[in-house]
Amino acid sequence: MSYPSASIRDELPRARRLALAFEAALGVAPEGVWGAPGRVNLIGEHTDYNEGFALPLGIEQRALVAVRRRTDGELRLASLQAEGKQRLLLSEVGPGRVSGWAAYVAGSVWAAVEDGARGTGLDLLLDSDVPMGAGLSSSAAVECASLLAMAELWGFSRSRVELARLAQRAEVEVAGVPCGLMDQLTSMCARPGHALFVDFRTQGVEPLLLPLAEAGLELLVIDTRSPHQLNDGAYAERRAACHAAAKLLGLASLRDADLPALERAGRALGPEQTRRARHVITENARVLETAAILRQAGSGAERLGLGQIGPMLSASHASLRDDFEVTVPRLDVAAAAAEGGGAFGARMIGGGFGGSVLALLRSTDVQSASRAVSEAFRQRGWEEPRCFRALPGAGAGRLL
Repeated sequence: MSYPSASIRDELPRARRLALAFEAALGVAPEGVWGAPGRVNLIGEHTDYNEGFALPLGIEQRALVAVRRRTDGELRLASLQAEGKQRLLLSEVGPGRVSGWAAYVAGSVWAAVEDGARGTGLDLLLDSDVPMGAGLSSSAAVECASLLAMAELWGFSRSRVELARLAQRAEVEVAGVPCGLMDQLTSMCARPGHALFVDFRTQGVEPLLLPLAEAGLELLVIDTRSPHQLNDGAYAERRAACHAAAKLLGLASLRDADLPALERAGRALGPEQTRRARHVITENARVLETAAILRQAGSGAERLGLGQIGPMLSASHASLRDDFEVTVPRLDVAAAAAEGGGAFGARMIGGGFGGSVLALLRSTDVQSASRAVSEAFRQRGWEEPRCFRALPGAGAGRLL
């Protein structure tokens, strides 16, 4: 099974350093180095588990794993970003048995074995520059890089969508986060210079050109340094509320709902379920409108019109704040300050309850928007936010 080279920036020096670190630690070279990106979601939040739509993109920040097969049924895991090593038997890996960063690797091993892979054990060294807890899918990057390595080393043939499903299963059943498929699907299928229009009912993926540079625009990620925790129950509550609302509406999922149906349901749903459903309905509509703008821009007809996406980002944030209630003060302040600094629009990304904000702005306004956010945080005595440009990068692949 062959996978293409993974990055639009030169990751080979980093991959070689990781391979040398692996050899220095174990006295033997790895059989290969694989990488997978984190993701930024342009728009379409909490729609994936409702069979809706989203427009995510891979980013240049990636998780890299240097891996070598073992024959004794052991997993020996280490990370350049964490102290200590994890040593497990394959028979010990499963739901509720592993915690911390190692759960994403061990969970991927478990999911692969459950799906029929003949696992013999692995030595694995991780190096990730995807910020953890920032809503940029650092966990999915680890899962996808690890599964890609296992697919090649253990010789089990799966499509990228199938590997993404296994990564999702690892996160849900072993790491304990009841996530949808967006993060893993993006990490596996991302394409340089493109966003992915994803239909989560069919799991179809359509790359859409994102000609930001030609339009003089940038996507700025603002890591608010307010780490999110998606396994504390709040994420699961939102998911359960959406499924309950769909059931009360007599629908398979909120993908099939519309605002008139929500209004007709009246008191049957209750105010909270109504708000949750309204977010999903309106967010799907915003994704479809944004995709239409990208298709037009990709044809070369309206590249300067990409700024039209801005108000939809702002509307998405307002919906996530007021209807879905997953923002926190740092996210709200960062989005408002970025817009005050010149952004066309800004919104929280990821599951919420912390993490990052994405802003769409002219290249000439990046510095002013960054300063505006930093000043707003300084006035409140908050830690300095971390800002960086999001460049649409490639999906998972082998580097060495």
